[in-house]
Amino acid sequence: MTGDALACVASDARGGVNPVLWQVAHRLINDGLHIVGTVQRDSQGKGARQCNMGVLVLPHGPETRISQSLGAGARGCRLDPAGLEDAVSLTAQRLETGPVDLLIVNKFGKHEAEGRGFRWVIARAIELEIPVLVGLNRLNRQEFHEFVGVKVLQLPLDERAIANWSMSIVRSTSWIT
Repeated sequence: MTGDALACVASDARGGVNPVLWQVAHRLINDGLHIVGTVQRDSQGKGARQCNMGVLVLPHGPETRISQSLGAGARGCRLDPAGLEDAVSLTAQRLETGPVDLLIVNKFGKHEAEGRGFRWVIARAIELEIPVLVGLNRLNRQEFHEFVGVKVLQLPLDERAIANWSMSIVRSTSWIT
């Protein structure tokens, strides 16, 4: 796979990539592309610091909660590894059974940086020569670039630019004419 079939979008703001990837995924699905992967939608829980993280497994669900309640005083990572791995498993099944035009992974996060989570799904998509779009935050950018080992196209955090790249790369890989 060439480096132009692997792209990322990044934001320094917590969750900044989420609403943009959510909109892009739904736009591409409505345009007829076969999208697999996940997009994240968070909802406010009880208390100012509470945030319920959920991912929609593309194209049409289910929506899986990937956060766990750790209590009012907790400050550590609230990721629910079991919820994340459920989403990974469903995505992997859809990747293998196709058809697939594009894999979207909402975030290359701590789990992926440590060798778990969506890491192997991204590798499998690259092996199958399926274009990949990944969301990044500032904490795991270096690990992502080390993992993929090729120059990655960084797209602006702009719905139109991401959708245009997606349509262009899918057309160039001969999935859609």
